[in-house]
Amino acid sequence: MTDDEARAFAEDWIAAWNAHDLDRILAHYAADIVLLSPGALRRVGTGRVAGIAALRAYWCQVLAAEPNLKFKFGHVLVGPECLTIRCNNHRGQEGAETFEFDADGKVVRLFACFR
Repeated sequence: MTDDEARAFAEDWIAAWNAHDLDRILAHYAADIVLLSPGALRRVGTGRVAGIAALRAYWCQVLAAEPNLKFKFGHVLVGPECLTIRCNNHRGQEGAETFEFDADGKVVRLFACFR
């Protein structure tokens, strides 16, 4: 993945979240997605959400509970078959989201970490 491709992914991902467009958000992910997130730990009792249907249900809860949710892009870091987006949320909380991609360019693992 080039730096330009990584930045385009990051900008599209943030725009989808800022629009609260769940279908657009989920379009980035493979059916067998695994999310590891401290937010999931608080909301569903486990830090792991597995599968696109479970991810849809979880993020539907998040969007309903956080009507002001917005992300502000910081920068993107590129690695082999992955990238990390550094951003701040609507509460000013710093976060890093690391995405691992499959051969089709879909996210198969997402690691969300927040300060």
